[in-house]
This record gives sequence, structure tokens and C-alpha cells, in this order.
Amino acid sequence: MKKWQKIVLFSLATLITTTLSAKEDKVYRLKLATSWGVSVPILGEAPTLLKNMVETMSNGRLLLRVDDPAKHKAGLAVMDLAKTGQYDIGYTASYYYKGKDFKLIFFTTVPFGLLPTEQHAWFEYGGGKELAQKVYANHGLIHFQGGNTGMQMGGWYKKEINSLQDLQGLKVRIPGMGGEVMSKLGVLAVTVPLGELYTSLEMGTIDAVEWISPVFDMNMGFQKIAKYYYTGWQEPASETQFLVNKKTYDKLPKDLQLILETAMSKVAKGILEKSMYENSIAWEKIKTEHPDIKVASFPVEVLQALSKANDEILDEQAAKDPVFKEILDSQRAFIQKARAWTKMGDYAYINNTSK
Repeated sequence: MKKWQKIVLFSLATLITTTLSAKEDKVYRLKLATSWGVSVPILGEAPTLLKNMVETMSNGRLLLRVDDPAKHKAGLAVMDLAKTGQYDIGYTASYYYKGKDFKLIFFTTVPFGLLPTEQHAWFEYGGGKELAQKVYANHGLIHFQGGNTGMQMGGWYKKEINSLQDLQGLKVRIPGMGGEVMSKLGVLAVTVPLGELYTSLEMGTIDAVEWISPVFDMNMGFQKIAKYYYTGWQEPASETQFLVNKKTYDKLPKDLQLILETAMSKVAKGILEKSMYENSIAWEKIKTEHPDIKVASFPVEVLQALSKANDEILDEQAAKDPVFKEILDSQRAFIQKARAWTKMGDYAYINNTSK
């Protein structure tokens, strides 16, 4: 080989090695906006857990800045921040954005819908993941599950609900589909900022408040004011989401994409586990410190009316939107199969072995 050829080959090899090394050493900096501040139990800490995980796993090649609502001032518009590219990732709940796209409710939860294990099974193996990506592609986002807080309670009420008549004109803070369903039964479903919920309940601006479950509710102090704690129907499996801007995601090297996905999956898994644990601890504390709290379920006639109203709303939307109908049909078909096994397995076990 001629001397000049050796020089050229050496130069090319050096250039390739340098380029690859530079590419491997490049630091990617992403911004995440979250809907929940650090004071919110479990959900508030999730983005920081994600940040620490991706930065460690990537050996500093992927850095994540986390901004909470106090910083970005758009707690219920996080999806828009990620969609427009103001932030690379949004940590939020899909059903906050039903006004923009009603189909998004399915990827958080719907009243009388799937339980957490059922919903995860549908999402991973029953076509849910593909449907989510189909919907979110229209928004320029990639959807990843962000953690399920499990069954949510029906809310704290100052008075007992014995009939449909008791709901008439009642001012209830309940968001999402739950609010729309209750409105059909004569409830005044209202929106109140998170920081004003306790005062609004205390001052009588609202008669009842639905938030999440014991660990989250106890943190808000509702148990000091309202003495009827109703069991849930409106949010049986509340899943949060990591929404990643597709353009941002596509620019990441494959290994960093995998690191980000793995970290999000790990964080999401921990949300349900920790919610179960912390709810158990919180409820024990509420029972001890507030023995006057009465756990109640809505009367059968109320639940039947709520279920009927819920179906009417869903069917109305399905008639307008073929993709909405596709998702609704998918979930309804799966719940018929899954619920039979849930009753035969978990439900029978609890009923037959509880002491």
C-alpha cells in the first residue's frame, strides 16, 4: 500500500473514531413539566425519581430538568407545553385534556371502567398501547404510562346521600368524566384550584370534594370537615402519563431512548405499589384520629343512575368519533372477559377469606 493511501486511511479512521466518540459523549438536556408539585404525595416525587434514574443510567449523557406548576404556571396545560415543544416531556393525566380530545379519557380512567390490573392488561396486551399511540400521534406526542394511583374514593360529603333527590343542586368539586356524569343527575360539578379546596369545603362554597384516596386526601385535611367518605365509582384505575414530544424523542440516540423508556416504566410501576402502601397507612391513621368518619357507598339507585348517565355520554361521543368508538368497544369487550376472572379470583378470595 502506498504511503499516501495509508495516510488517507489513517485520517479516515481517526475522523470516524473521533466522530463516534463525540457522538457518544454528547450530552442531551431535556425539560419536563409536571402537573403536580412536590407537596403532592407520590405523584409529586415521581419526576425527580425519573430525573435521578435517567441521569445515573446514562452516566450523565441524558440530563433532565424538572419544573413543577409553581415554575411553569400551567398545571392543567402540561400536555400543551409538551406538544408545542416548550417542554420535552409532560407528566400529567390524560383526562385533564378531554376538552381538546375526548378520547384521551380512556388512558387515565373512565367511570365504572377497568381496575388497575385489568387496565394494565388491556393496555399492554389488549391493544390499548397501540390505540394510545394512534391518538397521541395526532398531537405530536409519544405516550408512556406514568403510574396508577389505583381506585379513587367517591369523595368527602358533609351530608349523607340516601337518594337521587339528595344530589339535586349539591355543589361538588369533581373533575373529568365523573363531573359530567354527576351533572346529568342534577349535581353542580364545579372546578376549584387545588390550593383552595380545603377552604372552599370549610366555608361552604362547595358541599363535597372528590380528590384521590386516603394518603392524598389526608394530606389535604378533608377528614377534619366532612364526615362521610364515599367509596369510588368514577375513577377505578387512574393512570398518569409521561408525554414525550416526538421530535425530541426521535433526536435521541437509541440507547438513550431505551434508558428513558426503562426509567419511566420503573417509576410508573412504583406509583401503584407505593399508593397501595401509603393508602393503607393513611387510612389506619384517619380511623384512629377521626373515629367519627363514616365510610359509605352511594345507594344502588344512585349508582344505577350514574352508570346509565355514564353510558349515555360515552355512546354519544362514540356516535361522533369512530376512533373513540374503537377504543370504547375495545375496553368494553375486554372488561367482559377480565371482570369474570377478577370476580372469580380476587373478589371471591376476599369474600371467602376475610376475617
